[in-house]
Amino acid sequence: MNAQANRYASREDFHTIFSEHRTELYQLSFLLTRDPARAERCLVSGIEDCVTENRVFREWARSWAKRTIVQNAIRELKPRASQSTSPLSGAMFSDVDQHSKGPGGHFEIDAVLRLADFNRFVFVMSVLEHYSEHDCALLLGCSARDIREGRTRALKELATSSQTEPSDNQLFVQEKN
Repeated sequence: MNAQANRYASREDFHTIFSEHRTELYQLSFLLTRDPARAERCLVSGIEDCVTENRVFREWARSWAKRTIVQNAIRELKPRASQSTSPLSGAMFSDVDQHSKGPGGHFEIDAVLRLADFNRFVFVMSVLEHYSEHDCALLLGCSARDIREGRTRALKELATSSQTEPSDNQLFVQEKN
Protein backbone atom coordinates (compact mmCIF):
# COMPACT_ATOMS: atom_id res chain seq x y z
CA MET A 1 0.00 0.00 0.00
CA ASN A 2 2.83 2.43 0.85
CA ALA A 3 4.51 1.87 -2.56
CA GLN A 4 1.19 2.65 -4.26
CA ALA A 5 0.72 5.78 -2.14
CA ASN A 6 4.18 7.00 -3.23
CA ARG A 7 3.05 6.90 -6.86
CA TYR A 8 0.65 9.75 -6.16
CA ALA A 9 1.51 13.38 -5.56
CA SER A 10 1.16 14.45 -1.95
CA ARG A 11 0.18 17.82 -0.51
CA GLU A 12 3.87 18.47 0.03
CA ASP A 13 4.63 17.69 -3.62
CA PHE A 14 2.10 20.30 -4.72
CA HIS A 15 3.39 22.84 -2.21
CA THR A 16 6.88 22.27 -3.63
CA ILE A 17 5.64 22.70 -7.21
CA PHE A 18 3.82 25.93 -6.38
CA SER A 19 6.84 27.22 -4.44
CA GLU A 20 9.49 26.34 -7.01
CA HIS A 21 7.42 27.35 -10.06
CA ARG A 22 5.48 30.28 -8.58
CA THR A 23 6.61 32.80 -11.20
CA GLU A 24 5.81 30.51 -14.14
CA LEU A 25 2.43 29.53 -12.69
CA TYR A 26 1.54 33.15 -11.92
CA GLN A 27 2.53 34.16 -15.47
CA LEU A 28 0.20 31.47 -16.85
CA SER A 29 -2.60 32.74 -14.64
CA PHE A 30 -1.93 36.37 -15.57
CA LEU A 31 -1.79 35.65 -19.32
CA LEU A 32 -5.17 33.95 -19.07
CA THR A 33 -6.90 36.50 -16.83
CA ARG A 34 -5.11 39.72 -17.87
CA ASP A 35 -5.70 41.02 -14.33
CA PRO A 36 -3.36 40.76 -11.32
CA ALA A 37 -6.15 40.23 -8.76
CA ARG A 38 -7.87 37.55 -10.83
CA ALA A 39 -4.52 35.92 -11.60
CA GLU A 40 -3.76 35.71 -7.90
CA ARG A 41 -7.21 34.25 -7.15
CA CYS A 42 -6.76 31.59 -9.83
CA LEU A 43 -3.29 30.74 -8.54
CA VAL A 44 -4.45 30.45 -4.92
CA SER A 45 -7.50 28.41 -5.96
CA GLY A 46 -5.17 26.19 -7.99
CA ILE A 47 -3.05 25.51 -4.92
CA GLU A 48 -6.15 24.74 -2.85
CA ASP A 49 -7.60 22.46 -5.55
CA CYS A 50 -4.35 20.52 -5.91
CA VAL A 51 -3.80 19.90 -2.21
CA THR A 52 -7.39 19.07 -1.28
CA GLU A 53 -9.24 17.49 -4.17
CA ASN A 54 -7.20 15.41 -6.55
CA ARG A 55 -5.27 12.22 -6.57
CA VAL A 56 -2.80 12.41 -9.43
CA PHE A 57 0.38 10.54 -10.30
CA ARG A 58 3.50 12.29 -9.03
CA GLU A 59 4.91 12.56 -12.58
CA TRP A 60 1.82 14.49 -13.66
CA ALA A 61 1.65 16.84 -10.67
CA ARG A 62 3.21 19.88 -12.36
CA SER A 63 0.94 19.53 -15.41
CA TRP A 64 -2.02 19.05 -13.09
CA ALA A 65 -1.12 22.24 -11.21
CA LYS A 66 -1.15 24.17 -14.50
CA ARG A 67 -4.44 22.56 -15.49
CA THR A 68 -6.11 23.64 -12.24
CA ILE A 69 -4.99 27.22 -12.91
CA VAL A 70 -6.42 27.03 -16.43
CA GLN A 71 -9.70 25.61 -15.11
CA ASN A 72 -9.96 28.32 -12.44
CA ALA A 73 -9.27 31.04 -15.04
CA ILE A 74 -11.99 29.57 -17.28
CA ARG A 75 -14.45 29.62 -14.37
CA GLU A 76 -13.43 33.19 -13.53
CA LEU A 77 -13.71 34.68 -17.04
CA LYS A 78 -16.01 32.24 -18.88
CA PRO A 79 -14.42 32.87 -22.31
CA ARG A 80 -16.69 31.94 -25.22
CA ALA A 81 -16.07 31.65 -28.94
CA SER A 82 -19.05 33.93 -29.58
CA GLN A 83 -17.20 36.77 -27.78
CA SER A 84 -14.48 36.77 -30.41
CA THR A 85 -15.77 39.05 -33.12
CA SER A 86 -12.58 39.43 -35.15
CA PRO A 87 -13.25 38.55 -38.77
CA LEU A 88 -11.73 35.27 -39.85
CA SER A 89 -10.52 34.98 -43.41
CA GLY A 90 -8.06 32.80 -45.22
CA ALA A 91 -6.74 29.36 -44.41
CA MET A 92 -6.53 27.73 -41.00
CA PHE A 93 -2.90 27.86 -39.90
CA SER A 94 -1.42 25.09 -37.85
CA ASP A 95 2.20 26.22 -38.05
CA VAL A 96 2.85 28.67 -35.23
CA ASP A 97 6.27 29.65 -36.55
CA GLN A 98 4.87 31.24 -39.69
CA HIS A 99 3.06 33.79 -37.51
CA SER A 100 5.61 34.37 -34.79
CA LYS A 101 8.10 37.18 -34.67
CA GLY A 102 11.64 36.05 -35.28
CA PRO A 103 13.17 32.62 -34.83
CA GLY A 104 11.96 30.35 -32.07
CA GLY A 105 8.39 31.59 -31.76
CA HIS A 106 8.52 34.94 -29.96
CA PHE A 107 5.32 36.78 -29.09
CA GLU A 108 4.86 40.18 -27.48
CA ILE A 109 3.30 39.81 -24.03
CA ASP A 110 1.33 43.05 -24.41
CA ALA A 111 -0.06 41.84 -27.74
CA VAL A 112 -1.15 38.56 -26.15
CA LEU A 113 -2.88 40.46 -23.34
CA ARG A 114 -4.79 42.55 -25.90
CA LEU A 115 -6.33 39.48 -27.55
CA ALA A 116 -10.04 38.86 -26.99
CA ASP A 117 -10.59 36.53 -24.03
CA PHE A 118 -11.45 33.42 -26.05
CA ASN A 119 -8.60 33.92 -28.53
CA ARG A 120 -6.16 34.56 -25.67
CA PHE A 121 -7.23 31.42 -23.82
CA VAL A 122 -6.92 29.33 -26.98
CA PHE A 123 -3.50 30.82 -27.77
CA VAL A 124 -2.13 30.30 -24.27
CA MET A 125 -3.56 26.80 -23.95
CA SER A 126 -2.79 25.45 -27.43
CA VAL A 127 0.37 27.32 -28.39
CA LEU A 128 2.16 28.11 -25.13
CA GLU A 129 0.96 25.15 -23.03
CA HIS A 130 0.63 22.62 -25.88
CA TYR A 131 -2.90 21.46 -25.09
CA SER A 132 -4.49 19.49 -27.92
CA GLU A 133 -7.44 20.95 -29.82
CA HIS A 134 -9.61 18.30 -28.21
CA ASP A 135 -8.49 19.20 -24.66
CA CYS A 136 -8.96 22.93 -25.36
CA ALA A 137 -12.44 22.27 -26.71
CA LEU A 138 -13.40 20.16 -23.69
CA LEU A 139 -12.12 22.70 -21.18
CA LEU A 140 -13.63 25.70 -22.99
CA GLY A 141 -16.91 23.95 -23.80
CA CYS A 142 -16.78 24.50 -27.56
CA SER A 143 -15.94 22.67 -30.77
CA ALA A 144 -12.50 21.86 -32.14
CA ARG A 145 -13.38 24.15 -35.06
CA ASP A 146 -13.91 27.04 -32.59
CA ILE A 147 -10.44 26.28 -31.20
CA ARG A 148 -8.84 26.29 -34.67
CA GLU A 149 -10.58 29.54 -35.57
CA GLY A 150 -9.64 31.18 -32.26
CA ARG A 151 -6.00 30.12 -32.64
CA THR A 152 -5.95 31.44 -36.23
CA ARG A 153 -7.40 34.80 -35.15
CA ALA A 154 -4.87 35.03 -32.30
CA LEU A 155 -1.91 34.14 -34.51
CA LYS A 156 -2.98 36.63 -37.19
CA GLU A 157 -3.40 39.42 -34.61
CA LEU A 158 -0.06 38.58 -33.01
CA ALA A 159 1.70 38.45 -36.39
CA THR A 160 0.28 41.86 -37.26
CA SER A 161 1.20 43.40 -33.91
CA SER A 162 4.71 41.90 -33.92
CA GLN A 163 5.43 43.66 -37.22
CA THR A 164 4.49 47.04 -35.74
CA GLU A 165 5.58 46.80 -32.10
CA PRO A 166 9.11 45.51 -31.51
CA SER A 167 9.88 45.04 -27.84
CA ASP A 168 12.05 43.21 -25.35
CA ASN A 169 8.89 42.06 -23.55
CA GLN A 170 8.44 38.70 -25.29
CA LEU A 171 7.10 35.22 -24.63
CA PHE A 172 8.88 32.24 -26.14
CA VAL A 173 7.12 29.18 -27.47
CA GLN A 174 9.01 26.21 -26.08
CA GLU A 175 9.17 22.78 -27.58
CA LYS A 176 6.72 20.31 -26.05
CA ASN A 177 8.49 18.01 -23.60
